[in-house]
Amino acid sequence: MFGLWGKRVLLLGLLLGLWACGGPRHTVRVVHVPLKSETGPVREKPYTVNGRTYYPLPSAVGYVEEGLASWYGPGFHGRRTASGEIYNMYAFTAAHRVLPLGTYVLVTNLENGRRVVVRINDRGPFVPGRIIDLSYAAARALGMVKKGVARVRVVALAEGRKTPKGVTFRRIPALEKGEFYFQVGSFKNYANAVRLRERLARRFSSVVIEPFSSPQGTFYRVKIFLAYDLKEARRRAESLRREFPQAFLVAR
Repeated sequence: MFGLWGKRVLLLGLLLGLWACGGPRHTVRVVHVPLKSETGPVREKPYTVNGRTYYPLPSAVGYVEEGLASWYGPGFHGRRTASGEIYNMYAFTAAHRVLPLGTYVLVTNLENGRRVVVRINDRGPFVPGRIIDLSYAAARALGMVKKGVARVRVVALAEGRKTPKGVTFRRIPALEKGEFYFQVGSFKNYANAVRLRERLARRFSSVVIEPFSSPQGTFYRVKIFLAYDLKEARRRAESLRREFPQAFLVAR
């Protein structure tokens, strides 16, 4: 489980580069508001973009949101983010308008079921209708790089806290343990999924079929169980990748 909130998920990304599809970025102007005592929670200051003021939440606990995700990449790689970190398009990070900087969130692509965990370290997107701006690595893991945007669900998992020494984190999810699978096929026809499972079951001890409902209908995903440990799962996935080049690692 992800701490107290949900299932462990896998961070998956590849080192490829494309120009950003997430729309324009903007300079953030901070509105001065006195912070609370250093002995208590540090509340982030409001900031204004294009004449609109945003008020960062004091806590991410219980935060769930659905809407469009976009991504940003090479045009911003190496620039400084709102948190002070240098943006790395190959890291699993994201920009959000009001979640506390340092918050870990689970992002689910509602169009294909893929999931990824990212850390909020920047502000945005400031394009109407979009709720989160993902790094290239996160967008690649969610299968949305080419399309540019995707409908997603964002669930807060763990919070960050700003201190004089930087950002520290509370309730960081343990991502190394869980049930890790190699998804080798997805079919609208259940019989096709069964045939693939039966063929794979001759070689692998555990092969499952998992239904997934999407706006395009129900798909039946065929998965090979790899391991309960992420490092071992990655090792086994690499040994199978040549045989199943379109497959990818997932977690339950």
